[in-house]
Amino acid sequence: MKLKKLTEESDSRSKRHYEDACATAHALDLVGERWALLVMRELMLGPKRFSDLRESLPGISANVLTQRLEGLEAAGVLVRRKLPPPAAVQVYELTEWGYESEPIFQALGRWAARSPAHDPSLPFSTASLVLSLRTMFNAERAKDMDAWIGFHLGEETFLARLADRRLEIARGPLDGANLILTGAPSVLAGAIYGGQPLEALEQAGVLQVEGDRALAQKFVRLFPLPPKASKPA
Repeated sequence: MKLKKLTEESDSRSKRHYEDACATAHALDLVGERWALLVMRELMLGPKRFSDLRESLPGISANVLTQRLEGLEAAGVLVRRKLPPPAAVQVYELTEWGYESEPIFQALGRWAARSPAHDPSLPFSTASLVLSLRTMFNAERAKDMDAWIGFHLGEETFLARLADRRLEIARGPLDGANLILTGAPSVLAGAIYGGQPLEALEQAGVLQVEGDRALAQKFVRLFPLPPKASKPA
């Protein structure tokens, strides 16, 4: 019986681990399970409740989300904590080491955006949009710009600082914004990456532009996508 148990434990471990000293292999041991990276993506902008994560990842089941959260917590990528009153709810938050993974998401996003099979019409979460702006930002196109841009995305608000060829975006109130864009993440993605005219989106009632309209026209052009990779002949 003991030998059988040890064999089962060994088989279980081999299914979860690559047994490879390469750090890339170990990274996949940590976050290679399906949905794990997307859970991390959703936490990249700050802590979230379990229900918030399920809402932003509509394809995941409660059971699988629980498993991924437990696995990432065990790996030291995230922690659970309880917010102080009056909220007094449990949230999940990336550790300092977990937040260090953002460049990985950026590199992976730039690489995958070149895929001819990439479908930009699929659902786009708030975290996806904000991280994509950080990733695709073109500093040269923004060389003479200095402004505060606000985003009202569902129940969340974000304020971006655009100055010195840099773009910084974080959750926060929209006080002092020169421009406020209100709409679903997929709508803003359509304007920024799909070239859909702001006026047409406004007329359709899916986007609201408040403030400096000339700034809005310039802003949506600051995020060029990389060229598509050529398909094999």
